[in-house]
Amino acid sequence: MPTSDTFLPDYIQSLFFSGYTIFNTLVYGIILVLILFIIWKLLDKLDLDPVSLIYPIIPFIILGSSTRALVDNYILPKTVFLITPGIYFLVGFICIFSLLISYYIYKKKNFNYKYTLFLLGLIFTIIPLSYINHFNLKPLIYILIIWIVLNLIIYLSRRFWSFYRDNVNFTIISAHLFDASSTFVALNFFGYYEQHVLPNFIYTYFNNPINIIPLKFIIISLALYLIDKYVDDEKLNSLLKLSVFILGLAPCLRNFITLGIGII
Repeated sequence: MPTSDTFLPDYIQSLFFSGYTIFNTLVYGIILVLILFIIWKLLDKLDLDPVSLIYPIIPFIILGSSTRALVDNYILPKTVFLITPGIYFLVGFICIFSLLISYYIYKKKNFNYKYTLFLLGLIFTIIPLSYINHFNLKPLIYILIIWIVLNLIIYLSRRFWSFYRDNVNFTIISAHLFDASSTFVALNFFGYYEQHVLPNFIYTYFNNPINIIPLKFIIISLALYLIDKYVDDEKLNSLLKLSVFILGLAPCLRNFITLGIGII
């Protein structure tokens, strides 16, 4: 399909817009760190707790994930701002702009900024979702069944491990289990392949996508444990957790919607 990003030099397109490589993955990681630093300073200036944004920003995550799924299925054109890394900047700008509006309304009218932010996100999300005219229920049911069973296991384990009684930790782990479930279903049942470098290496090494579920659980649990144990600054602690949440929910929603609207 012809794209509208032909104004970019060939070497830029090759490095950043032709699939994931070790190099551009590292660059994206550096960009993420810089963005997180800017957001940390902004939220510190506004005196907002990053964790309080976990639920209000879900519509914005849906916005980015659904847009990428539409591009993957050739419903939307493959342009600079609709694929990685451009989509990060586009959705990030929209989200931050919406947050500033929500904060302004909060200061002027004393209306909870979380509600305003969530509603603005829903409005923006209508745009990509309006392009969806069908859903394949079969893969979505597979994903939801696996995800619900995994969540039930973790929920029942809360009585034995206090770490999982923390609602924020539980929500983050649940998001990553959703991602692992969607990835497993896509790879194991519907012939999709992993684009990202590290997960692809893991699948190749273990030769079975089912391994992503326990690996995801162990890695994310360890990451959250280390954040709680060693990051004493409450806002930085919250920002890191918010970032881990986004890194789990965004790809799983992209997988979920891609399977739902794709040809299978």
